[in-house]
Amino acid sequence: MAESRVASRYVKSLLGLAVEQGALEQVHQDMQLFDQVCGANMDFVLMLNSPIIKHNKKKTILEKIFKGKVHNLSIAIIDLLTAKNREPLLPAIAKEFHVAYNEFKGIGKASVITTIPVDGQLRSELEKIVKKLSNKENIEMDEKVDPDLIGGFILNVGDKQIDASIKSKLSILKVKFGENPYVREF
Repeated sequence: MAESRVASRYVKSLLGLAVEQGALEQVHQDMQLFDQVCGANMDFVLMLNSPIIKHNKKKTILEKIFKGKVHNLSIAIIDLLTAKNREPLLPAIAKEFHVAYNEFKGIGKASVITTIPVDGQLRSELEKIVKKLSNKENIEMDEKVDPDLIGGFILNVGDKQIDASIKSKLSILKVKFGENPYVREF
């Protein structure tokens, strides 16, 4: 909890500087790249969290990986965090920056789980539903396939969920059929 609070402060500052310098898109791409590196390489994250590896060594590693490939503001946040011995916050900052970017740009976030990959027509129908529920004009939709749903979909928009899956309907029926109105329970 405290880590996310500290990370959000860095994110607000980085977002403000990126907007001020007109580098928001580039910094956003850099943070997504950093998030992808952290997601794909657990050893990298462990290195950032390691108390054994010296901070200047971590800074050298980060610079070798990212220098020349990312914007100067992204390098500056890495330098600042390594100077303050807060490298473990980098993955959280990268993840949280995307959320702050979406909020700044007015982009709604939704996720849908279906039994088969979503085609263009279904995607446009789902986007209409999401736009109506979220009151956002732009939508970022995360699509997943889960054959265990049997049919239908599960749509999450913010704190709202629409579960129109066959699996959940069967579960409800199972509970209903398990109830016997003719037998009294004591």
